[in-house]
Amino acid sequence: MLCPRQFHFLFFLFFLVLNLFGQDKGKVVPFKKIIIDIENKHGVSFNYTEDNIAGLELNPPQQSLSLDQKLEYLAKKTNLSFENIGNQFINIYKKGSEQRTICGYVFSAFDKKPIENANISLPDKTQITTDSEGYFELSKENKNTFLISHVGYVSKRITAGNSDSKNCLQILLEPEITELHEIKTTAILASGISKNADGSIQIKPKKFGILPGLIEPDALQAMQQIPGVNSLDESVSSINVRGGTHDQNLFLWNGIRMFQTGHFFGLISVFNPNLAHTISIYKNGSSAFYGESVSSVVAISSTPETAERNAFSAGINMINADVYAKYNVTKKSYIEISARKSITDFVETPTYKEYFDKIFQNTTITDFSQNQDIDYKSDKKFDFYDATLKYAQKIGLKDQLILDLITIKDNLQVFQSATVYDINKSENNVLRQQNYGGNLSWKRNWNDFNTTKINVYNSSYELLANQKTTLADQVVIQENAVNNNGINLENNHIINSKFSINDGYQFNEIGVTNLEQVTNPDFYRKVKDVLRTHAFIAEGKYNDTLSRIYFKAGTRINYIEKFKKYIVEPRVQFSYGINKNLNLELLGEMKSQNSQQIIDLQKDYFGIEKRRWIISNNTTIPIQRSRQVSLNLFYQKNDWLLDIENFYKKITGITTSSQGFQNQLEFVRTTGDYEVWGAEMLIQKKLNHFLTWLSYTYNHNNYHFANYEYPTFPNNFQLMHTVSWAGIYEKNNFKIALGTKWSSGRPKTSPDLSQFDLSDPVLVYNKPNNTNLHIFSQVNISSTYKWETANGIQYKLGISILNLLNRKNEIGEYYRLSSLTNSIEEVETFALQRTPNVSFRVSL
Repeated sequence: MLCPRQFHFLFFLFFLVLNLFGQDKGKVVPFKKIIIDIENKHGVSFNYTEDNIAGLELNPPQQSLSLDQKLEYLAKKTNLSFENIGNQFINIYKKGSEQRTICGYVFSAFDKKPIENANISLPDKTQITTDSEGYFELSKENKNTFLISHVGYVSKRITAGNSDSKNCLQILLEPEITELHEIKTTAILASGISKNADGSIQIKPKKFGILPGLIEPDALQAMQQIPGVNSLDESVSSINVRGGTHDQNLFLWNGIRMFQTGHFFGLISVFNPNLAHTISIYKNGSSAFYGESVSSVVAISSTPETAERNAFSAGINMINADVYAKYNVTKKSYIEISARKSITDFVETPTYKEYFDKIFQNTTITDFSQNQDIDYKSDKKFDFYDATLKYAQKIGLKDQLILDLITIKDNLQVFQSATVYDINKSENNVLRQQNYGGNLSWKRNWNDFNTTKINVYNSSYELLANQKTTLADQVVIQENAVNNNGINLENNHIINSKFSINDGYQFNEIGVTNLEQVTNPDFYRKVKDVLRTHAFIAEGKYNDTLSRIYFKAGTRINYIEKFKKYIVEPRVQFSYGINKNLNLELLGEMKSQNSQQIIDLQKDYFGIEKRRWIISNNTTIPIQRSRQVSLNLFYQKNDWLLDIENFYKKITGITTSSQGFQNQLEFVRTTGDYEVWGAEMLIQKKLNHFLTWLSYTYNHNNYHFANYEYPTFPNNFQLMHTVSWAGIYEKNNFKIALGTKWSSGRPKTSPDLSQFDLSDPVLVYNKPNNTNLHIFSQVNISSTYKWETANGIQYKLGISILNLLNRKNEIGEYYRLSSLTNSIEEVETFALQRTPNVSFRVSL
């Protein structure tokens, strides 16, 4: 007799076996419902054709079974085969038909998500598309080579081969990441000059056409044609952007900060015009990766965007001669060199004489004592050179190494002699200015979406004067030296074809030394300051060319070690295409700057290069801060172009010694700010081979010095109205440009003659900048012609004339007391007189 426990066990076993044998004895349901239940239960997706499961019904498998057990059950009960791919996708096909079909899944290589509606193109021009799971299936009767394509992805050709069709192909399509470059306009001002969606102006010297007075694509001369950019003394060493001083601009050459920008003390750019591949100019809204500037940014890159063939060229004009060469060492490396030197050692051309007279007027080189009993004689020797070297090496498929070197030097030697009481005295004086720089950069493309760039740089600048006076037996030595080095790290992450993120870190160290040594009486002073700054940068960019929206926003966080101070600098660039012809642009930025140029005395460094670099001490020499916003409307249609921009800009932390005063403020040391607002307009029309444009700039610029008796007065660099016009004709290899520039005179301070006393002569001034110089007006012309021989050698001839009408334009004026007559003497400085130039170039 069975005990109750044994009875219960046999009873349970009986019903379990009964259930196992009778599990498919229940109600039959449609096969499609069964696989939907399995999808919901196990989180998988079935791929099948409706023909294979049409009308099929059976008992569902037990819910407690695993996924593989259920598939095994369905395979036994039907004439179907099941392929489980990673417990995610399950393919269903009829048994025995596997060898007649090819199946596959198409995924994005970026995020591994399935691509729906990918197009499968067969050799017989039949086309099928993938479903929502990226699945497709085609008959093996078709050829097993087919093309897969989808908008936004790189097309891929697939050969299925003789692989087992039970293993569906898994195909990854690479996104077609062509980072949408900023939309550029057609030529602005001249061919080779365009405007980007981020508000910057881009110059391509190799595609540069012609501008009035220019026969070479000199970057710093060409940028003065842009509305809002001026040079009050015609110097590339005194470029003023929207009322700012030259030192408030950041000049970068291949990532190296340049502290010297001009040869011949500013009349010629130090950047070889036949070398640069891209020049980007930002008046506002610059990237957060640009620091140490409260005004504009000029970034020059001599690294080509695409590989170029070997090249050689040489040229000469009436100031200098230069040579350029590029040689591809291997398929993955090249070397590029350039060198330029003045020809004044061999010949003094009419161009050189005009330049010399312009630069050295009213300086100690030409303005000697007026005592008629002294017979002065002077002999001047001036020369300059610059040279660059680039070596680029690709390492594998992902890495690139680039080395850039640059050296610049200007040298002036002046031999002076004087006969005093029948005694002859003579001295040699030297003024030298030089800048050396180097940058080593490494770039790695981790994949199609992530890039890292690291560069280490150094820039060394020196201004040295050794001046000996023949009368007082006095020797004056002055030196200004800057050493700037650092490291930059930048990461670029492409999220998709419209959106990308940049982040990075920068370390910058700048040391400035100022030395003054005088004999008779003896005096010695040497001051060296060092400042180290860390910067953390993040910015994002959204660029949708279909909706015509460009938006870039970033932040730069500076930490200055010495002052234990954080400075946050947000930047924004927004552009919206109202329609295909009309574009609205909003730019804004906040920036800071720790270094600046000051003038201790107007007669320093022979009175030629009077400015010396210093760095902030956060008290008497504050950190300069800026904030700027601009709104731009850009219209372009039927070869018409209209560009109107309104702006507001304020710079705080300026010092009076940085502004070049030659009035009662020359020896006043105080700090303040300036505030400028204005408008810039450009209208341009292109008609076949002819291009003409007219620009106008309004600039209202005031100083604010709270501790001075006149707290508010016009800025030294204010040009209230500026108008420029040019007509350019380019056809085939012939180019000619005629243009004029007109501006209201810069501010000046007049003396108060009512308070002048001959018995006790003292120079008393009216309110600072109470009046203006005369109107500036100049007409320039230039022309070039290029031809090529049968063996591929190109020749280019250029002719230009500055100030064609030989107008005498006053660009500076100040007053001094004459020791001979005890009267007030007016000292005027004038622009270049009529200055011709001729160039000739040979290119291979």
